[in-house]
Amino acid sequence: MSLQSPPAAAAATDLSPDPGAELPPGAQLNQGTAESPSAEEGGGGAEEQEEEGEKEKEREKLLPIPSASSAAARGLERGAKNQFSTFSNFITTINQKKEGIGNRNSPTQLVIPNIKNVRDLPPICLDVRQKQRISIDTLPQELKAPIPPEPSLPIRTKTVKDFQDDVEKAKSSGDWKAVHDFYTTTFDSFLEINAAFKKDANSPFNTIEDSGIDAKFVNVVYDALLNTPQDVQKSVLKGVINGLLQEWTGPRTKDDLRAYCILLQNPQFSNTSTYVIYAHLLRQIAALTEADHHFLVHWSKKISQKRFKQLVDRLLQFISLRLFPAKPEEFPPMVKCTWWIPSAAKVLALFNAANCLISPPIISYTDFYNSTLDHIDLMEEYHNWQCYGNSHRFSFCQYPFIISIAAKKVIIQRDSEQQMISIARQSLVDKVSRRQKPDMNMLFLNVKVRRTHLVSDSLDELARKRADLKKKLKVTFVGEAGLDMGGLTKEWFLLLIRQIFHPDYGMFTYHKDSHCHWFSSFKCDNYSEFRLVGALMGLAVYNSITLDIRFPPCCYKKLLSPPIVPCDHSTLVGICAVTLDDLFQIMPELAHGLSELLSYEGNVEEDFYSTFQNMCSFMLIFFSTSQSTNNLQLSITDFIVSVLHMHYWQNTQ
Repeated sequence: MSLQSPPAAAAATDLSPDPGAELPPGAQLNQGTAESPSAEEGGGGAEEQEEEGEKEKEREKLLPIPSASSAAARGLERGAKNQFSTFSNFITTINQKKEGIGNRNSPTQLVIPNIKNVRDLPPICLDVRQKQRISIDTLPQELKAPIPPEPSLPIRTKTVKDFQDDVEKAKSSGDWKAVHDFYTTTFDSFLEINAAFKKDANSPFNTIEDSGIDAKFVNVVYDALLNTPQDVQKSVLKGVINGLLQEWTGPRTKDDLRAYCILLQNPQFSNTSTYVIYAHLLRQIAALTEADHHFLVHWSKKISQKRFKQLVDRLLQFISLRLFPAKPEEFPPMVKCTWWIPSAAKVLALFNAANCLISPPIISYTDFYNSTLDHIDLMEEYHNWQCYGNSHRFSFCQYPFIISIAAKKVIIQRDSEQQMISIARQSLVDKVSRRQKPDMNMLFLNVKVRRTHLVSDSLDELARKRADLKKKLKVTFVGEAGLDMGGLTKEWFLLLIRQIFHPDYGMFTYHKDSHCHWFSSFKCDNYSEFRLVGALMGLAVYNSITLDIRFPPCCYKKLLSPPIVPCDHSTLVGICAVTLDDLFQIMPELAHGLSELLSYEGNVEEDFYSTFQNMCSFMLIFFSTSQSTNNLQLSITDFIVSVLHMHYWQNTQ
């Protein structure tokens, strides 16, 4: 990801007009036009001509600013190729500019955009499998952009109560001038946004712990916005456009990040007529550096649950309506805005990261699912991710938290079928290349077992045929005539799982309180059968077989540590912290008792006449803790930690 912000020329290019994207009424770009001084009667000497010539040279050096009339006529969205439709139009435009220089009575002059200064935004939506990312700390000193000082903010003294009083007066009198002036001033620029909503204008608030945003004031202002007249709402959109067209000369400041965080919460972006503006806001946020994203993630986790859910739903709706618009004429053609969905997915990933930082999470992980994706070509998305994973080609598989369980099941099932066909074809080619006669059995994973020795035979077969595990499974019971069309495979899984997970077998126990299986506390000398269970679970997923196995979430928490399989095979996996919440999922009664003991304020030894001992047989040590007044809390904590390790770490290693 690029570490430098796009210049104003790039922003102007992206936000420049296009016939296919219209702004909301009244939301014109009010950057203004360059005016030329009119010649006075009787003037026009040599000195005046030289002065006008120098001013014209300075105007040519300025960055391009789109005129208000052209922006209002054509809207925000356009590509670089639409700046000049033909070469003849380009020549005509230059001639008009030359004529404007000579004619001093013309009220405006056309500023030709400097095409050389136009750059594309930094690439976004990098693949989640990419292990190394460019960080600003790894760049040479000469490539690092100097961090600009925080600009001084205007003084704004309006409080929440003052604003609420203005709104009430406007509703009763019908005069919205004071409210209109407040909205127009506040959203005119990023500096004004910070001046209005920053807790203390003199404090930098440069840490991830506190964003410095007056969340209550922001919520009150946005709640009242949708109930104001249309001209007030249009003035807010015009101010947002001005902020997005701001010239960036270096890295973003923390005030800029605060402004982005506030603008994202604007409820106007739920309306499809504002999607062009919303898309450019998302694009600028997605193009920020990784360090800036780090701040936004930590600041976002402080947003209330209601507002957080609204932000996520708004982004999901934006993606859905861009994929399947109810009125296609409302949006620019897809070929002109291919970056809309990648930008929204990138910003949605920031909110998902913020949601995962908190335990319990702000909202459920299922709230990030987009059911609209169930109706697209999922295999094409999966193919793009597999073939172009390390490139900048977008795929929804780069953001798996958006894809629903049903869609993931379809992807896994079809991918398994393709792999089975590929492995079978490769086996056939190898057989023919060695000039051997091919047979049908080579295309399958053939498992032959005896019903009386089901576990041992299955263990031997899977250990002996590890090279064929990705072929389609085919089960045969010795001494029984039958052709496996899927029924024998399901019966084999059912019988094997029922035998292994039976409490009498000694490998697992079933807890009725939590309705889940857990590892037996008995010491085990042979872990090969546990490996068999892992192989069975993998084969069941690969062959689309549903198993009646109920492990608690903390078991999968261990399996997903780390979430991405490391490239270095020597890296430790499955290392994760355990808490009382994990024990609640397995043994709620035991966890409740330990929690009550931990919160007990009296003297445990004197009140209960008890000391605590814990035998950790797998470590062959005797852990004994005696309670006393001085180390009561510490010893109880140590005891609980040892219990957690005995029931979790020992049994899952």
